[in-house]
Amino acid sequence: MHLPPVLALCAALLLTGCGETSRLPETGVAGSAPQLPAPSTSLIPTVKVAPVEGWSANATPHAAPGMAVTAFARDLDHPRWIVTLPNGDVLVAESNKPANAGEGKKPSLRNWVQGLFMKRAGAAVPSADRITLLRDADRDGVAEVRSVLLQGLVSPFGMALVGDTLFIANADAVVKVPYQTGQTQITATPTKLVDLPAKINHHWTKNLIASADGSKLYVTVGSNSNIGENGLENEEGRAAIWEVDAQTGQHRVFASGLRNPNGLAWEPGSGRLWTVVNERDELGNDLVPDYLTAVEDGAFYGWPWSYFGQHVDERVQPARPDMVAKARVPDYALGAHVAPLGLVIADSSAMAGKFGAGAFIGNHGSWNRKPPSGYKVVFVPFVDGRPQGLPRDVLTGFLSPEGKALGRPVGVALDARGALLVADDVGNAVWRVAPAGR
Repeated sequence: MHLPPVLALCAALLLTGCGETSRLPETGVAGSAPQLPAPSTSLIPTVKVAPVEGWSANATPHAAPGMAVTAFARDLDHPRWIVTLPNGDVLVAESNKPANAGEGKKPSLRNWVQGLFMKRAGAAVPSADRITLLRDADRDGVAEVRSVLLQGLVSPFGMALVGDTLFIANADAVVKVPYQTGQTQITATPTKLVDLPAKINHHWTKNLIASADGSKLYVTVGSNSNIGENGLENEEGRAAIWEVDAQTGQHRVFASGLRNPNGLAWEPGSGRLWTVVNERDELGNDLVPDYLTAVEDGAFYGWPWSYFGQHVDERVQPARPDMVAKARVPDYALGAHVAPLGLVIADSSAMAGKFGAGAFIGNHGSWNRKPPSGYKVVFVPFVDGRPQGLPRDVLTGFLSPEGKALGRPVGVALDARGALLVADDVGNAVWRVAPAGR
């Protein structure tokens, strides 16, 4: 994309970090009742991505006091999502955006700058398109067995085992394949259950979780844009969570107005479905807060016309006051631009015994905030099935003192003994966090 001289100059200043604002709170607004600042916009979008450095040999992130972190597995290829199987085996989706992601996007300064910085952030590597099985047979906290379970997928992300069927959320479809407990390689060809919106792939990650009886799948489908600038006709069925019949593939929109939902989890006490959502950009360093929320059947959460309830986004035209009036306020603000992806909710495990009941969240980290936010795993306490208090750090140290990305957390899961597993897609590792000495 060729930029006019004045915009090229502004982009160059952006790249050098000139004009950085005074330091702000690390995550901006957070909690159950955040006080949101006024929005601010500028001609040049704020972009500040941590260049990839990776971990040196034997280096690890930093665990919270009383906890210890070890490498469950290293030398993976962009590990994004984790699922623990009933027998204790761990599945890891090694994946990146599809090769055709971004095709058909309208040319814009925002897309040009974002694409440039995504390359610096390590997001331009080809997708491995596989699921790897990890097994810790001797229970020492390190996976000594590693096997390619399934390959030739399409940017796989979410996974769920229901009986003897493994469901996988590819970027373009939910597929299924037979699986027997203990199997380390699948030779069967996956069959399609349902197509998913894939045009342009502004948000390509698709996650899924099964209902308690296995009859339904809940599937996340992110938006195709920041605020609908690629045309609302390209948002059909997007910015939503689908409910899919696990047998027939028949589906409906379960909840909508969720710009980019990722992690999904059932709250053990109430049985309610929860998700973490990446909100919109370019309204300032402390807007809009990404969030954690319970998801209600038929509920609308505002995107693109409003954010965090009825806060109107004046950039979206024509206005839709009728839609704004329906927008539900999310349960919990996680902070602006922290990019929450991973989510697991625990009530009785080795980790929850240390932290209490609540949600573990993998914050992938900002690309457009000064100073950066996210780049850590946090814990949000729950009381009576709802979040309460401020987030607490569980795993940090993903940014070097010079601001380079040693790693970026994505998916989180509890292993068979209740320890926390964290997929690190920049560090190419899965970390295991457990109480020290255990």
